[in-house]
Amino acid sequence: MTSDAKSLQPTAYDTVEAAVRHQLMKALGGKRGMIEAAVPTLAFTISWLATKDMKQSLLISGAFAAVLLLVRLAQKQSVQFVLNSVFGIAIAAFFVSRTGDAADIALPGILVNALWAAGMLLSIVTRWPVVGFMVGSVAGDPVEWRKDPGMVKLCTKLTWLLLAPNLIRLVVQVPLYLAVSNGMLSENWVVVQLVVKYAMGWPLQIAAFAAMGWVLARGRTPVNASA
Repeated sequence: MTSDAKSLQPTAYDTVEAAVRHQLMKALGGKRGMIEAAVPTLAFTISWLATKDMKQSLLISGAFAAVLLLVRLAQKQSVQFVLNSVFGIAIAAFFVSRTGDAADIALPGILVNALWAAGMLLSIVTRWPVVGFMVGSVAGDPVEWRKDPGMVKLCTKLTWLLLAPNLIRLVVQVPLYLAVSNGMLSENWVVVQLVVKYAMGWPLQIAAFAAMGWVLARGRTPVNASA
């Protein structure tokens, strides 16, 4: 199959702009995905701070996760974001059980943001921006976009904007984590850590989307790379 034939495969998106918007919303899970990630984690944190009972805290957070999972299954929808929260709680429980430091509950989120930031920054430096692969996934060829310098430039700008929320979260959350972990703030500040984490979740992503939308609104780039 020729590259032109690949680029003309049926797709629900006529423009790069529409493809990027859809792929980002799908990857982030929207407001519901954020709630599904936050509720079990907050339940675990509050229970742990109140009782220092790891088993009970895991059972309580697991109960919340189970309810959210059953609702998703009943609606025949993806359970990805509920499972993500369960995975996050498991990692947090591992850190806390090893160190006894409640501040480590926030550590998995910090590590995830750091990994995303490092990965996106690397993709920009190597001129293979992450957003380009989002476009390629719906264009019929994951790397065809790389042949167009204009597309690479556009995707690089969008990747910078997608990267910004991760960097902002790290700048705010890392000092707060260190302050709690080193005893400069009390353990009760762990709840504040998580509130800050989720407050900087979707709102920052909306801001990034707005900035990306402004860039995307300036043109309607065809998904068909040959165009």
